[in-house]
Amino acid sequence: HQTGSNNPMGLNSNIDKIPFHPYFTFKDIVGFIIMILLLIMLTLWNPYLLGDPDNFIPANPLVTPIHIQPEWYFLFAYAILRSIPNKLGGVIALIMSIAILMILPFYNLSKFRGMQFYPINQILFWMMVATVILLTWIGARPVENPYVIYGQILTVIYFMYFI
Repeated sequence: HQTGSNNPMGLNSNIDKIPFHPYFTFKDIVGFIIMILLLIMLTLWNPYLLGDPDNFIPANPLVTPIHIQPEWYFLFAYAILRSIPNKLGGVIALIMSIAILMILPFYNLSKFRGMQFYPINQILFWMMVATVILLTWIGARPVENPYVIYGQILTVIYFMYFI
């Protein structure tokens, strides 16, 4: 490729160019404003829509409420915490389950970046997604016999994925 080969007459073509930056910026600002307005409307018109109805039960200082659990995005780690009988071991497993997810993006040093040509990696990835979903579900269940065993099995599967 030679410089100017697509402009043999050497005319200045800058006048024909359209600056798209203002259009994209305006589009992004409008989308942001619409999302903020929807969130404001939700919180002002129906503030309890996304709340948990168990939060309105009158408190009893003698009994720990059954519904006490972390937010939904930490339920998988809570299930891992509950699946280990030793308290210190459970806390270490909980910290490691979250630390692995934070360290993992810096750990991938392989030359192969995509998964589309690696069917085994695709299967392992979707098994991991299913494991995290099941751990999240078990974290919201009460501490009873079948859920404890399923949580222990899924905890082993969760950590085996990273080995």
